[in-house]
Amino acid sequence: MDRPLDGQIALVTGASRGIGAASAEWLAARGAHVVAVARTVGGLEELDDRIKAQGGQATLAPMDVTDEGAMAHLCRSIHDRWGRADIWVHSAIHVSALTPAPHIAAKDLDKVIATNIRAFTRLVAFVEPLIAPSAKPRAVFFDDGWDDKYAGAYAMSKAAQRALVQSWQAETAKFPMRVHLLRPNPMPTAVRARFYPGEDKSALSHPRDEAARLLPVLLD
Repeated sequence: MDRPLDGQIALVTGASRGIGAASAEWLAARGAHVVAVARTVGGLEELDDRIKAQGGQATLAPMDVTDEGAMAHLCRSIHDRWGRADIWVHSAIHVSALTPAPHIAAKDLDKVIATNIRAFTRLVAFVEPLIAPSAKPRAVFFDDGWDDKYAGAYAMSKAAQRALVQSWQAETAKFPMRVHLLRPNPMPTAVRARFYPGEDKSALSHPRDEAARLLPVLLD
């Protein structure tokens, strides 16, 4: 396989499963050294096995993106080791319980805010100076259309993410930084299963197929 990303460093947050894991594999297969971040150690180890099996390289970082100190330390460690990162792919997300709008529990609201808004916002602040020195700095975020009934807390937090990404896109339009907001087709992920329990998965797209469809934008 052609390796157009040889020598590049790709930080993937939320890398243990779904589109995050598929993105990490896609990047590694094209030569990037992947720094894979997730809370699930077993998922990261399985990802590492798959990356190594295809001749790629990864550094595993088992940590929670809501731990600001840990994420700041990780970004500093990447800088100290490689001098920069080139690509950031973010897919870490918290899905709250499906609840009617008047009955959203404070603890569920706090969790989606902590992961999907606060941690996400802090990561933008930590990662931007890490990838800015790259010759081709790129950031990728994934959107979805889950704004159905009972999904108010989650949809609200995703709307906040979308607003921040679109603002960053506008702010960097005249700079080398490229900020991408991509929408995968429906996939049989644990996140989707929360919204559509019992759904027939045969019509859904595999995360690897969606990574292969969407991520070539990083090669432009």
